[in-house]
Amino acid sequence: PAQGDRRADRLWLRRKAVPVSPAMPSAAARRQYNGPALLSFGFRPFFLGAAVWALIAVPLWLWVHFGESGSFDRDWHVHEMLFGYVGGVIAGFLLTAVPNWTGRLPVTGLALALLFALWIAGRIAMLAAPVHPATAAVDGAFLLVFAGLIWREVLAGRNWRNLPVAIMVTLLALANLAFHARIVLPELGPQADRGAIGMIVLLIAFIGGRVVPSFTRNWLLQARQARLPAPADKFDTAAVILVAVSITGWILLPDAALTGATLCLAGLATLWRLARWRTVLVLSDPLVWIMHAGYAWLGLGLILAGAHVLDPVAVPRTAGLHALLAGAAGVMTLAMMTRATLGHTGRDRVADWMTTALFVAINLAAICRVAAAFAPDFGVTLLTAAGLLWASAFGLFVIRYGPMLVRPRLAP
Repeated sequence: PAQGDRRADRLWLRRKAVPVSPAMPSAAARRQYNGPALLSFGFRPFFLGAAVWALIAVPLWLWVHFGESGSFDRDWHVHEMLFGYVGGVIAGFLLTAVPNWTGRLPVTGLALALLFALWIAGRIAMLAAPVHPATAAVDGAFLLVFAGLIWREVLAGRNWRNLPVAIMVTLLALANLAFHARIVLPELGPQADRGAIGMIVLLIAFIGGRVVPSFTRNWLLQARQARLPAPADKFDTAAVILVAVSITGWILLPDAALTGATLCLAGLATLWRLARWRTVLVLSDPLVWIMHAGYAWLGLGLILAGAHVLDPVAVPRTAGLHALLAGAAGVMTLAMMTRATLGHTGRDRVADWMTTALFVAINLAAICRVAAAFAPDFGVTLLTAAGLLWASAFGLFVIRYGPMLVRPRLAP
């Protein structure tokens, strides 16, 4: 983290051509901040809030799903996982990463508190009245405001390399509005779901395709390994483009055979990228192999989604969806939340037993959820197991990492 902070500071100074002053990004801004630790960086409130919400929302939905009365139906569950939980994690990650990308000041203090309050207001509105115009306005506001913030930072910092991130966040915000518009336009519902899932998949393919080999390379160098991940080349670019093309086809033409074939090819290309990143050599470090596991779920999910299009009878629809969501999104978000929390709070990036346990739990939760699609006779048992394992993973995160997120950064 210190190296990234210094790099951002140098970029900021070079752009401004001024001597060192308190008004510089990342590390310097953090040193000058005097408010509550929870509001000193975007990852703190959003990672903690998203984890608590993931811990609550899935058991709540299962409780209603298995027979209790309530308004928390499938649509509520889908929305709160896509736009509530994952939307919160994306906000925490990008609010932390964008200052280092652009060399601009991070969002802290009152501005961060207001943005987080807007996210919380959306969760409360979805609990109180999931299907209501006022809920659509309150919940839809968060991602729109957040997308505008990312655009401002990327454009002001002239960080053209990350324009795709701003575009994907904007499309995620629009998918949320389309989700709420199903009140008057029911036909928008399925397309909104696919649009949101598609943007999350693209963010994992795009950003994960950078950070997984980068962190792997750093770890292998420290371990004095001679075999390093393959450097990014034209194949990596082509693989991400293929994922984007397949997702576009899935959103617009979900039942076309060409869409199914393209999704399968995109999944195979994703797994081939992963095969070039020396997964076997990092199995001794949970903080590294968990990122590889998340990227493997991405490839598997794309293949299962494509296989369903090609043969809906043999491959259930929910298998691919939950491989992408409980698997790729669930595993990769927890991987980044744990790693970023350790690094940005001044701790060594070392996984203790609780961290390793939550990594195992989230993968087992994804396995059970995907298996439930193929074994309907054991559906109740597998769904219950998946929900308990999911809650256990996020419960362990809150217990272990919650104190780190609310306390000040450790001194160097």
